[in-house]
Amino acid sequence: MSSPAGAVQLGVLVVVLAVAVGLLVVARSARGRRAPVAAEPAPDLPVATERRPFAAVVANPTKVDDADVRLDWVRQASEDLGWAPPLWLETTREDIGAGQARAAVEAGAAVVLAYGGDGTVRAVASSLTGTGVPLGLLPAGTGNLLARNLGIGVTDLAEALRTGLSWSERKVDVGVVEFDLSGEDHTPRRETFLVMAGLGFDAEVMASVEPRLKERVGWLAYVVAGLRLMHGRRTKVTLRIDDRPPVTRRMRSVIVGNCGELTGGVRLLPDAQVDDGWLDVVVVSAGGVVGWAAVIGAVLTRSRRGHPVVEHFRCREIEIRAEAPNQVQLDGDPAGEARVLRARLEPLALSVRVPPLS
Repeated sequence: MSSPAGAVQLGVLVVVLAVAVGLLVVARSARGRRAPVAAEPAPDLPVATERRPFAAVVANPTKVDDADVRLDWVRQASEDLGWAPPLWLETTREDIGAGQARAAVEAGAAVVLAYGGDGTVRAVASSLTGTGVPLGLLPAGTGNLLARNLGIGVTDLAEALRTGLSWSERKVDVGVVEFDLSGEDHTPRRETFLVMAGLGFDAEVMASVEPRLKERVGWLAYVVAGLRLMHGRRTKVTLRIDDRPPVTRRMRSVIVGNCGELTGGVRLLPDAQVDDGWLDVVVVSAGGVVGWAAVIGAVLTRSRRGHPVVEHFRCREIEIRAEAPNQVQLDGDPAGEARVLRARLEPLALSVRVPPLS
């Protein structure tokens, strides 16, 4: 690749395809942030008297073009089904969807529609897990990885809404992580994820992008950050995988996945299924151009064979213990630093509205 376009493609392959940076990042960067638009107040809910089902929409205002129009759109779709008017709840910087989803469950919503990117979906799902209230997806990011893995169209919001208001559901696993900075479990955090959790390079890229550069060049800022960090130091980690003897690696990134398909049909984790009860893990130990080229080759060929810089594992539980703090990401959101990260699944703990089987 000698052309400028080819150079950009190489950078994207290195940063995006190899370690899922673009897929988890572009969803938060390619679409410029829009000023929030105030939605009209949610209507009084007639459920208690009319006993009609209603949908609740948890909307990220930075991803919604016109909240008033979109609310009318959901209201009309609900009316066509004979449902009560929907409840519209917008996320805030302080609460990106979990609190709104809890309020929707308490209000008696028949389905909670997450209208935003993968971060909004993760937050909403964290409050729906184990409740029996299904999650519907209105994909408004660029990655929309859960929707892609479930066969939900990401370019037709009208079809996605019809799916969300249908009665076709699929139960999926929910990832649970605990991590802490001290490595001694002094102040562990517990979070959920639906797509992937990462420790190392991918999270470093997400956390290191300069805001001014992002404003100027958009998603290319992540490529710049990724290329800058490519030659970073590897970290020694000890992996405890189920009941197997611990193994030690020097890694650039460890990604723990619940599902494996990225944008463009690329499968970072070839065997991962969102409802199989297994965590799929990839350990990337690349250093330098040759190492990253091997990573790209392994991803594009969906190779599962052992490789010096790319290793795959499957497990029910995993503990990753690093010798030094590393950045963490959850479904593409930076989550701070940690020395220890533990992950497991809650099998089939969440119902998601999906297209009916043909």
